[in-house]
Amino acid sequence: MKTSGSRFACRPLLIAAAVLAVLPRTSADDRMRWKFDFGPGDAAPGYTQVLPNHVYTPESGFGFEPETPVTGVDRGGTNALQRDFCTSGAPFYFSVDVPEGNYRVTVVLGDSKGQSTNTIKAELRRLMLENVRTGNGEIVSRTFAVNVRTAAIPGGGEVKLKERERTTEMRNWDRKLTLEFNGTRPCVCAVEIESAPEIPTVFVLGDSTVCDQPLEPWNSWGQMLPRFFGPDVAIANHAQSGESLKSSLGAHRLDKVLSAMKSGDYLFVQYGHNDMKDKATNALAVYETNLKRFVDGARQKGGMPVLVTSMERKAGRDQPTLGDYPDTVRRIAKEENVPLIDLNVMSVQLYRALGSERIDRAFQDGTHHNNYGSYELAKCVVQGIKASHLVLANHLASGFSSFDPSKPDSIETFDIPPSPESSQAKPLGN
Repeated sequence: MKTSGSRFACRPLLIAAAVLAVLPRTSADDRMRWKFDFGPGDAAPGYTQVLPNHVYTPESGFGFEPETPVTGVDRGGTNALQRDFCTSGAPFYFSVDVPEGNYRVTVVLGDSKGQSTNTIKAELRRLMLENVRTGNGEIVSRTFAVNVRTAAIPGGGEVKLKERERTTEMRNWDRKLTLEFNGTRPCVCAVEIESAPEIPTVFVLGDSTVCDQPLEPWNSWGQMLPRFFGPDVAIANHAQSGESLKSSLGAHRLDKVLSAMKSGDYLFVQYGHNDMKDKATNALAVYETNLKRFVDGARQKGGMPVLVTSMERKAGRDQPTLGDYPDTVRRIAKEENVPLIDLNVMSVQLYRALGSERIDRAFQDGTHHNNYGSYELAKCVVQGIKASHLVLANHLASGFSSFDPSKPDSIETFDIPPSPESSQAKPLGN
């Protein structure tokens, strides 16, 4: 067995050769493709070799992010793609420069002479694969879809990013597709990335209970949602902490979504927590008008709007905290003939099922959730998709049959490994 490893004391690279190595490989259909063989053994034909000390640079356009040391292992053998891999005792990141759009990502995982456990997140902690385990000598391949975006709006303008989006959340807005390899022993043999402009996109707009939260232990249902879909649907979560319908319009978040939307795409909309804090006498009427703007905008682009009522705060288990806002969403969904996912009702069922002794284990504060809470809420949303008979339900990942929020998953057996970066600072919004 041959191993190699470093703390990214990267040896000099021939930049021109590296750039050529990652230029998109195209076929007759003009799809962009990147193919990477991980580890110190000989690279498989047509693949670019990735060694443990290959750190990402803008010049090379691909490589490991420098947070975590990575080790390469070569088991030997004739199968160039499966004989070697990269691994680490801590979560590690791999990035590739790609244009904005949807991508199918195929990973080859395992150890030809050992075991592995692999959880993969993309961009800003979006859960893609959950605890993929391989036995001794087992090599498996899995495929999922990732959406990559920038702040620029075609035709002019850009999203008005918050300061946190320019720092801790930059992975959601840069020009890189970033994968987080996590688990007790992730073993990555290969990664293939292929542009997939034809697959439907589920755009998501909302607040801190929906968005891709950047730091542990905070989490939201929108970043758990990709785990429940197969590789023929991409989730594009444009929700942001502290946002209301009004502020999202002002930040051009809806404009950005509509600029990328195509016929057959979806727009999931969940606001209310921050909207209800508007003290204007006509706040609810403005909320209604703005919500209809989101519905009309999606329809004009040939997309399917889906309205989601806000989940209750922790105190909402006993007494509603969101005023008339959930009922307003329900009424607009009926008047506009829009599919409705009543997460408000399902969340109360979930909280009551958890009971007073376990509900705190789903929350980080009175409003925001942790990995377990957001995972259960994501399952509520997926159940709502099925109950609404959306065509989107045809693209759910295998293994999901149904979910009853009054029968939540066991907290004791829940096991999504945390990402490396954490903060006790509360997200914007309440």
